Amino acid sequence: MAKIKPERVLEKLGFSPNEIKVYLVLNDHGSSKAGNVANIASLDRSSCYNALKTLQEKGLVSYVMIGKVKWFQATGPKRLLDYIKEQEEDVKAVLPELHARHKAVKIKGQVRLFKGTKGVKSVFQDIIRTGKNNLVFGNESQLEERMPEFQLQFVRQLKESKIFVREIVREGRGAKTNNPKATRYVPKGIESPVVTNIYGEKIAIIIWTDIPEAIIIENAAAAKAYKNFFEFMWQNAKK
Repeated sequence: MAKIKPERVLEKLGFSPNEIKVYLVLNDHGSSKAGNVANIASLDRSSCYNALKTLQEKGLVSYVMIGKVKWFQATGPKRLLDYIKEQEEDVKAVLPELHARHKAVKIKGQVRLFKGTKGVKSVFQDIIRTGKNNLVFGNESQLEERMPEFQLQFVRQLKESKIFVREIVREGRGAKTNNPKATRYVPKGIESPVVTNIYGEKIAIIIWTDIPEAIIIENAAAAKAYKNFFEFMWQNAKK
């Protein structure tokens, strides 16, 4: 697995490029005067002072006075976790109001596209959030192979949400299904990188190529048609 760079993580947390440079200089070099930080970070003094100010507001930088000079220092890296928790608490605090003001109008037959492993995770989380029983066919254990830790979490969430899953899989598939009694089989030669999930009024189609892609179709008529097709295959598949 490729090593994740601190700069990339800080960027994802919403830090500006200047904040990242200044924070890492202080983290790597210890207590420093603002002018020294600016020189190491290759920033003009004004930009450096602005970054120091916002980092102090985030609780990630402090300073001490030695004579009439401020010496700045980064707080311990674990403070980043506290900062994330504070952001989470702020979001939770405004969620009730945001829900009350939310007026989204669903478009019938809407289709959403997802790309990459994070996009695929969003699809599986949608299955959990929807809370409806799931009908699956085409599963070749791709989730277990590509994202084993997330797969364990997903299975646990299915159980906690009491979502019942029925699967139609290929005979001779490497991995066993989670519930053999809710599994039926098609011949060995029927193999595909495409997995279909039918839940509630939605269909999720996951294409397990090198960079996986997924589609969620939210349409009652389409979901009903897919369910009928699944039941036909279920009746004709081997127990």
